[in-house]
Formats: sequence, C-alpha cells, structure tokens
Amino acid sequence: MIRPVSFRMNEQTAVNNYYQKVLDNLTPETVQFKALQEFDAFVEKLKDIGVTIVVINDTKETDTPDSIFPNNWVSFHKNGDVAVYPMFAENRRLERREDVFETLETIGFIIDNIFDYTDAEEEGLFLEGTGSLVLDRVHKKAYCALSPRADEDLLIEFCEDFEYTPVPFTAFQTVNNKRLPIYHTNVMMCLGDSFSVICLDSIDDKKERKNVIKHLKEDGKEIITISEDQVTNFAGNMLQVLGADNEKYIIMSTSAYKSLTSQQIQKLEKYSKILHSSLDVIEACGGGSARCMMAEVFLPKEL
Repeated sequence: MIRPVSFRMNEQTAVNNYYQKVLDNLTPETVQFKALQEFDAFVEKLKDIGVTIVVINDTKETDTPDSIFPNNWVSFHKNGDVAVYPMFAENRRLERREDVFETLETIGFIIDNIFDYTDAEEEGLFLEGTGSLVLDRVHKKAYCALSPRADEDLLIEFCEDFEYTPVPFTAFQTVNNKRLPIYHTNVMMCLGDSFSVICLDSIDDKKERKNVIKHLKEDGKEIITISEDQVTNFAGNMLQVLGADNEKYIIMSTSAYKSLTSQQIQKLEKYSKILHSSLDVIEACGGGSARCMMAEVFLPKEL
C-alpha cells in the first residue's frame, strides 16, 4: 500500500473515470490531510485482523495524485513473476518505482521475472493492472471489462505470458443518459474463493453476460449480484484477504457496506467476515476504493 503525500482529484483520469468529484468545499491541503487520515485508519484496521501490510511512502518529487492505488501499475505472482502495466494517464506512469521491488526483496520476497508491458503506451494502448484485470488465480482466468484503459490485445498478451484464460466483455454505466464503458473491471466485479460480487446489469451484451456467468458457475462461484447504483457506491470494489489464523475477510469501504442489502451481507458472511473502513474523500476525489488501494503480494518468500 502506498501512503499518499499529494493526493487530489487527478484531472487526467477524470476524462473517463466518472466516479471522481471535485470537492469545492475542501482546500487541496485538507483533501490530502483527510485522505491520509482515511489511509492510516484503513491500514490499522487491516493490521488489527492480522493482515501483513507493506506500507511505502509516496515521494513529493513526482506529481502522483493517484499513487494511493498501486494495483493499477503492478501485480505480483506466486511463481516470482511481476507484471508492470501501461497507464492511461501520463502522470500515473510516474507511480512506477523500482524501489518498491527492492523493498519487497529486502524483506524476503523473491522476484524472478518482470514482464514489462509499458511500451504499449507509445501506441496509445493500456491495461491497468488488477484494475483492468480481475484475476482468478486458482482457475487461471482473467476477467476484463474492455475500455479505453483495458485493451483486448494486451489482455491476450498478458494471458499468454501468465497462462490465464481471457474472459473479455464490456461493462457500461449511464452517464448523462448515455451508456459509457466502465473504466475498470474491479469497480463492477470482485472475486472471492467461492463467490463473485458482480453487476451483471452493466454487461449490456447478452452473449457476453452469459459467458461471464458460465465461467463463474463452472468454477463453483456463487454469484452475488449488485445494482448499478451500488456500483457507484463502490460495492464492486472489494477484496478477499486472509487475516490471522487463516481467517477470511472481505474488505470494502463503509460506503460500499452501507449500500448493501441485508440479504447481500448475509450471502457474503457465509464465506468471509466483513471489514469496512470510511474512505469517503479517497473515493470522491480518486474515483477508486478499498480494493484499488491494495496490491496483493503473492511472491514466494525466502526460507
């Protein structure tokens, strides 16, 4: 997780992230202060349940207002592979830092290979990490809502390199009475070990929707559907983690939790305890939520 130093609404990402808002009543300093409070409280809650967190401070040398969302530029895999991704916004490309890898190696993680897809930026093609890719790491499937930030050819290239089956589709949201692509898959979909939270209503193409359902069902996932309104409250932006004593938790924001029905909560609690934390300012200015803030480290460790 990256602790922010200059968090604000990123004007470069707002062109196709329709969840971002300008908080006119807050000064930039207040936005950063409140985001930092939310970040620190979130980290403490995760630590309290036994999740190991590697917190790395952002630097003031670069203008990186979205550094709080590291899952978009990097993913770590259990065979020692790392993927580094091409980013839509130019100022987000500055988030990629080799010292992050050095820090992980210093504390015993093993990195064997780095797959660098960033040359695609020169062609105007992007694939923003586990924002664009919702990975089923057990069944080796990569669910991907295609958008200006998720190119299908790059999805195929990733899947060939990492031996995943691609499951592409397009997810939409209504903006000013128009159906526009949702910018990241992990806004409308989350995968747990035995369940999936997903906004099927956002997949307008019936064949694509049936194909996604087929893949989820054949892998034994209970499908917990959420509405488009719940998506705007970041109810799709969840992550299942392991806490102390291998206890499973589903992590989300308080906004996401409050948007869920009692029936949805009951279904989730069959599989995991729920932990939520208030991320109101981060969600409003950043257009991302709890899942985006966590880049899971599956790398092997030295014995």
